[in-house]
Amino acid sequence: MDNPPRALPSALATALAFGSSGAVLVLEIVALRLVGPYVGVTLQVSSSVIGVALAAIAYGAWIGGRLADRFDPRALLAPALILGAIGTAITLPLVRYGGELLRGGAAPAVLMLAALAIFLPALVLSTIPPMVVKLQLGDLRKAGSVVGRLSSIGTLGAITATLVTGFVFVAAMPSSTIVLSLAVLLAVSGLLLGWRMRRELPGKPRTRAALLVIGLAGATLGVLAPTPCDVETAYHCARVDADPSRAGGRTLILNSARHSYVDLNDPQYLEFEYVQWIGAVTTVFKAPAAPVNALHLGGGGFTVPNYLKATRPGSDQLVLELDGGLVDLDRESLGLVTGPDLRVEVGDARVGLSRQGTASYDLVVGDAFGHLVVPWHLATKEMAADVARVLRTDGIYAQNVIDYPPNRFIRAEVATVAAAFPYVALIAPPDALAGETGSNFVILASKSPLPLDPIREALNSVRERVELLSGAALSDFVGDSHVLTDDYAPVDQLLAG
Repeated sequence: MDNPPRALPSALATALAFGSSGAVLVLEIVALRLVGPYVGVTLQVSSSVIGVALAAIAYGAWIGGRLADRFDPRALLAPALILGAIGTAITLPLVRYGGELLRGGAAPAVLMLAALAIFLPALVLSTIPPMVVKLQLGDLRKAGSVVGRLSSIGTLGAITATLVTGFVFVAAMPSSTIVLSLAVLLAVSGLLLGWRMRRELPGKPRTRAALLVIGLAGATLGVLAPTPCDVETAYHCARVDADPSRAGGRTLILNSARHSYVDLNDPQYLEFEYVQWIGAVTTVFKAPAAPVNALHLGGGGFTVPNYLKATRPGSDQLVLELDGGLVDLDRESLGLVTGPDLRVEVGDARVGLSRQGTASYDLVVGDAFGHLVVPWHLATKEMAADVARVLRTDGIYAQNVIDYPPNRFIRAEVATVAAAFPYVALIAPPDALAGETGSNFVILASKSPLPLDPIREALNSVRERVELLSGAALSDFVGDSHVLTDDYAPVDQLLAG
């Protein structure tokens, strides 16, 4: 009868279980950021990355267990770490080059890109814990405590990696640096483990040389691969593109989507159609050029705040923007100047809204997005009710929404806002209202009758024809759509065609 493999020292077994599990979670979190510029940051994208990671963990654990029963696990641990390092190193070029081919939000593309971002290294690294367990099972009477202890340690490693990556690594360094640093750490750990256990790496010299070349080539391509970011903030892959047709024109790109347009020489120039609609509304809801108190939920390129600053001097404005790195980019590249009349609070818009005084604003502009989706917690009846609370009696709430045929989300969102406001209207192009094309929609709401005729007249000056729905026409458009609540707001599912 063959003798069982000699047990690993407890400290080494703990380190391997902790480190391998933690490495998988680092990859999972970074994968969400790597794929975002190509397929967006939506619930489907997050679900795909998590699902692929779990599949890799499941298959890796199964394979690792089978290998541990057939071979001496002591000879497999170092190679697993080194192969994990190689798989990690080639993640960057796979995603960066594959992302250009799979760009878009189609489900197959999302799943494929998620697999390229995490499956291979996560699978290899997940073979390590069952091998470690096998090496610690010197006494079957203690099997339960051994498996429980190592499972607990692996989970603690995953938790630690999740928190440190989310709170420290992502804020301190680019995703590519995190990935390449992890690859180097895994490779060094594998080599040191092989040296400590005095085990020559398996395989022929030619095979080992080929794997080394693959790993180095992957790391090199990862460094050289084109990145879609000028700046990688805590939430976005961001860049600013100059408009060749307009001297001061700048477009802010967030995760591959055009989010804002700013003219550095003319803050009253509004490029995007939905911003023109909001600008038209702001010209008529108060006396011309009179200052207003305005709250902006989401900053983006600060186009509307700067427009109000230019057209209504003396206005007091507060912008709630989640991404502090984006605010810094706006200051550096988009001419943002903050001060007593234009203040920025970095943090979640809903949390910041809850701190605002009752009846303290004339205008609230909702323009916060996660890629092309309004974050679900900013699209509920409870959120709309809090907006109504901070608005003055004659104040207006203007909310930007993006939807696609068959317009399920915009119908539900209008119904939701109408549950908190007695007066609601909707601005949109005719073909979008007919369900023929995707578009921006702007919902208008107030506690007092909206100035519909002046708004219609102002909208006649925008470049493209739009309609202003209200009353029975708006009710017909909304139909029997459900009101979204904090308990039930399937925003991403409503957007899916």
